[in-house]
Amino acid sequence: MSVDALWGLSLRFKDAPEPWQIGFQDAASPVMEEVIYFHDQIMFILMIIITTVLWLIMRALIGKQYDRYLTDGTFIEIIWTLIPAAILIFIAFPSLKLLYLMDEVVDPALTIKAIGHQWYWSYEYSDYPTDTLEFDSYMIPTSDLENGDLRLLEVDNRLVVPIQTQIRVLVTGADVIHSFAVPSLSVKIDAVPGRLNQTNFFVKRPGVFYGQCSEICGANHSFMPIVVEAVSLDKYIHWVESQANELTD
Repeated sequence: MSVDALWGLSLRFKDAPEPWQIGFQDAASPVMEEVIYFHDQIMFILMIIITTVLWLIMRALIGKQYDRYLTDGTFIEIIWTLIPAAILIFIAFPSLKLLYLMDEVVDPALTIKAIGHQWYWSYEYSDYPTDTLEFDSYMIPTSDLENGDLRLLEVDNRLVVPIQTQIRVLVTGADVIHSFAVPSLSVKIDAVPGRLNQTNFFVKRPGVFYGQCSEICGANHSFMPIVVEAVSLDKYIHWVESQANELTD
């Protein structure tokens, strides 16, 4: 898939942040789909609660019956204790299920190591019998951007992964604490020096997914973006072979 086609997919699916955006980027992984669904469910419950509370307040103020609606003995005390408790239980079960789902690593087919530096990322592919594929990923300066590129988000070397594949990412920091975050893939994990954290994702469709370091890591914190390019398995194999050939040359 060409760069222009991938860019078109990113625009169609909203895989990149947009001006004045207040919602999520479109999901590209099953976990992110569950996160968006859970968020929408909570927002629906929130709107019901807000509407009910505002109605009670307006009735109490307009009808001048404050005691009747808000302090009318044991019955109202039971009601406004049991209803919030039931709502919290209703929210807790899907929330715990989602938390465990996000932490579970299921038989990864590919493991990538991401190392945060001040201020760029390094990636290592170590699952192959040949030499480890490793490269640095720097942000492209504004003066070098091409037409259609995103300012402060484009990099010189993208993290290329195959679609429809369970991928594990081992994350650490080389100097200070960073944070590896890609919203469309529901990935966000700290990169701590001397510690190896792991996360995983499963990309459902081709595309270019943008993220950034989400931990304040120094003066150039906002200049170390993450770009994940998801391609078909055939194109991924071709990319790996081309990278291996470059190492042997």
